[in-house]
Amino acid sequence: MKDLTPDRASLDPIEIASIDEIRGLQFERLKWTLHHAYENQAPTRAKFDAAGVHPSDFKQLSDLSKFPFTTKQELRDAYPFGLFATPREQIRRIHGSSGTTGKPTVVGYTENDLNNWADLVARSMRASGTRPGDIVHVAYGYGLFTGGLGAHYGAERLGATVVPVSGGMTQRQVTLIEDFRPTTIMVTPSYFLSILDEYRHRGIDPRESPLQVGIFGAEPWTDSMRREIEQAFDMHAVDIYGLSEIMGPGVANECVETKDGLHIWEDHFFPEIIDPATGEPVPDGEPGELVFTTLTKEALPMVRYRTRDLSRLLPGTARSMRRMEKITGRADDMIILRGVNVFPSQVEELILKVEGLSPHWQIHLSREGRMDQMSVHVEATPDHADGESRAASAAALREAIKGVVGVTARIDVAAPGEVERSAGKARRVVDERPKD
Repeated sequence: MKDLTPDRASLDPIEIASIDEIRGLQFERLKWTLHHAYENQAPTRAKFDAAGVHPSDFKQLSDLSKFPFTTKQELRDAYPFGLFATPREQIRRIHGSSGTTGKPTVVGYTENDLNNWADLVARSMRASGTRPGDIVHVAYGYGLFTGGLGAHYGAERLGATVVPVSGGMTQRQVTLIEDFRPTTIMVTPSYFLSILDEYRHRGIDPRESPLQVGIFGAEPWTDSMRREIEQAFDMHAVDIYGLSEIMGPGVANECVETKDGLHIWEDHFFPEIIDPATGEPVPDGEPGELVFTTLTKEALPMVRYRTRDLSRLLPGTARSMRRMEKITGRADDMIILRGVNVFPSQVEELILKVEGLSPHWQIHLSREGRMDQMSVHVEATPDHADGESRAASAAALREAIKGVVGVTARIDVAAPGEVERSAGKARRVVDERPKD
């Protein structure tokens, strides 16, 4: 792989500022955010008053823990514009969640919010190894989902050439990559595996593709998947993190020179890790639930937003700002199966270690009588697709899950191409258990 370490002279000065400088900036911006939210968001003001706190109580960074959390349900309750902190006429763009589990969460951006977002995605792309003048293939979905437009405007801000392909039509994705010769692709990791399948289907060596950098986000993915992608394409695979409630992609990003966790852009977001059960903050280095407070958002300031993502905070390395470990799962995605906590990321790690299994998989949960059952549907690789090989792979995976996770799972090793594909976020868990 090509060395794509960025020139330090090209970095924003705050990226390599001292910790004291960063903390001082955060303190001033946190004071502004607390006052802005209290004065302009009626639900936030009522919540602060009920908790007996006022923005004037914030006198040091540790005082943030005195303030109540914000949850996704509060955004749903305020649907559509009840949490906007600026007049609706000043909102320049609206994004939102899919709303598949109820009312969507709606987020708005002022012109200044959009400029900051573009700047931070550009910063993230530069950290990933993308340079001005590069061609960037954007295969995130466009629309209310923040991925496509967030990546698009960030790439333009960086000075790159954007190919706005969006998701789907995998054959066309490969054709355009080979014809337009982009050096960077921005896409969900699960969909990129479908692009890899299409390369192999056409008999094109993916290591000869023009791609040098893949910036993957919108869903958790493991270091095992990173190794598989990097080996298959001879490219750098880096992680980008974001969520619409806080901004969209570009809240944090890995640096291509280290790939040792995602540097949080702490000049715009203040991170905490809490115990998901008690809500109490835990020290840096300890695992827990990631919580963010925005520092510069005008339209939708968020105070202590519970992301439900599980991670931990680590010191800076390639940049001064703290890192978050790759997301290991979500507090609300944890499967409790017969009293055992199971995370989909654990299953993926084991699948990628078993010879003859591809990274296309789903977990299906069902109930027989009073007992919950877990079945893992996974594809065989083309060179292990015969019945004997599939049986051996199934036995190996069953034993690995039992030994590492501690549950007995049914394993269905399907022929290549038989597991559901997605052009966006992969649906990893299908819960078919009756709703009690």
